[in-house]
Order: sequence, then structure tokens, then C-alpha cells
Amino acid sequence: MNKFKYLFFLVPVVAVLFFSSFNSDKATNKITEDLVWHTNLKEAMEIAKKQDKPLFLFFTGSDWCGWCIRLQKEVFKTPEFEAWAKQKVVLVELDFPRRTEQTAEMKNQNNQLQQAFGVQGFPTVWFAKANDKAGKVNFEQLGSTGYVAGGPSAWLSGADQIIAKYVPNSKKGSKPPRLKKAKS
Repeated sequence: MNKFKYLFFLVPVVAVLFFSSFNSDKATNKITEDLVWHTNLKEAMEIAKKQDKPLFLFFTGSDWCGWCIRLQKEVFKTPEFEAWAKQKVVLVELDFPRRTEQTAEMKNQNNQLQQAFGVQGFPTVWFAKANDKAGKVNFEQLGSTGYVAGGPSAWLSGADQIIAKYVPNSKKGSKPPRLKKAKS
């Protein structure tokens, strides 16, 4: 009979632990659910122009690339990345899946961008500024990165160095500060 006492005690404890793990996963996913990843470059370019932010072009193989999945898990699905991305960039996911169907338009867009940026491996993240003149898009490439060990802080530190090259349109017309000559 003593065995049943332990069983009656363990069942509720295991059930609480089991269901609380689901709730913590939902809380973690809720943090990153607000982050918007665009798949249409034209839409993302319009938003980037309005918000005066660089584009964050994430070239990925979402259903087969282990390093892409690892980068998303360790960095892109963290609160630190979400706060950083909302403030500094417009996110664009350019996916090259093997098992997931895509429209011909999306495949074409992604392939053209892969060629334009010379992407040969995944994951690759390019930071760029897009200029649309007379219907032709030109990209000012700021820099690229991939998987970086060390979690969000290490990855974001490198990303900040790259986007430091971005000159917002609002500051383009302003004159650079004049340097004073040193007195001899």
C-alpha cells in the first residue's frame, strides 16, 4: 500500500512540471511573436525608407540548414535580439527551403538577391540600404555576417559595428562637422 502513496504524490508533481514547461515555452515564443519578418523585398524597402532604417537580409535554408536553425534559436528568438531589431533594422527573410513549397515569385526574388549579394553559404545576413531610382533598385552594402558563437551579445556586437556605417536619409543633407585647426 505504501507504493500507492508515492504514486499519488508523484502524479500531481509530474503533471505540474509537465504543464509548466508548456507555459514557459509559450511565454518565450510570445516574446518573439511580435517581431515581423518580411518575405517581400518591395514591402520591406518601403518600410525601411519610411522608418529610415537599414535592411536586414537573412539568407537561410529554414528546413535543412543546421547552422541557420541554430542562429535563430541562439540569437534571433531572444528578447535581446527582438529589442535590438525593432529599434535598428527592417527584417527580411530570404528562405531557400528544400521541403517547403514557395511561389515562383518568391523563388525568383530570393534567387536574384542571392546572386546580387554573392551569397554562397547559409546562414548569411547582409545589412544594406536600398535605393529605388526610376524603378531600378540599387543596394548600398553595409556588411555581412553569419553564425557567431557567443549568443546574442556577441552577435549583436558585430551587427552594431556593421550598421554603424548606415547613414540615415535624414542626416544625408547635413554638413559634416568642421575640424578646428590646432594652434601652433
